[in-house]
Amino acid sequence: MKIKLFYFARLKEALKYSTEDLDLPDEPITVLKLKAFLAKRGDVWGQMLMGKLKVRAAINHELVDDNAVINNGDEVAFFPPVTGG
Repeated sequence: MKIKLFYFARLKEALKYSTEDLDLPDEPITVLKLKAFLAKRGDVWGQMLMGKLKVRAAINHELVDDNAVINNGDEVAFFPPVTGG
């Protein structure tokens, strides 16, 4: 399964990635499982995706929760919560 990942704001700065293509096993994967998979890349990844920062996700430009299933060809975006008015 192939997906495209996008990282925004503090995540982009800390992870030093803005986008990447990722090959995953051909099995159902949720946003939470993807975060855990990426967190294994190292300390910064773990802190950003599985730490205290509440990272939001969107699949194909639609906000989703951590239980949303990612499908082949999806675009997944991660970003910190936005505050303001």
